[in-house]
Amino acid sequence: MLEIEWNNKDPFFDRDLENFKRLHAEGAISVGIIVTRGSSLQDEMRSMVHRFTQERNVQSFDDLKTLGLNPTRRQINAVNKRVNRPRNPQPFAEAWTEHFVSDKFGAATTHWRKLMDRVDRGVGNPCPLLLIGLPASTVTFDPHAKIEVEDEPETEE
Repeated sequence: MLEIEWNNKDPFFDRDLENFKRLHAEGAISVGIIVTRGSSLQDEMRSMVHRFTQERNVQSFDDLKTLGLNPTRRQINAVNKRVNRPRNPQPFAEAWTEHFVSDKFGAATTHWRKLMDRVDRGVGNPCPLLLIGLPASTVTFDPHAKIEVEDEPETEE
């Protein structure tokens, strides 16, 4: 059974691991698989989102809309509060980056360290697990990047 936990609240890991345990005990699955953000991806999320805003010259909510991003009223208010505060106002791109990352990819969301906390406590035992944490190196900023796949080695018949 495969679960992809990309951006849920971290208690979803408890649900997934307990489901794997029950299904394994019933003989319905042989292994539970979870794919989530790896440690390096979680750690570098802020710098990657900031790079995104810099490379696309994001300076306003209108710029975000041209990229297909439509912030909610709550998000707009939070960013405006950072931009317009009297002490240490932030540039728009920085304010949006900080709010977006903390709002969408914060410490209480699903990522590798939160998953490993549960696995280390034995949640889901005895179901065998295949856990995949996607690293930061999987992110590309080139929309035309091609993924190179090695050809299968030739075999003689």
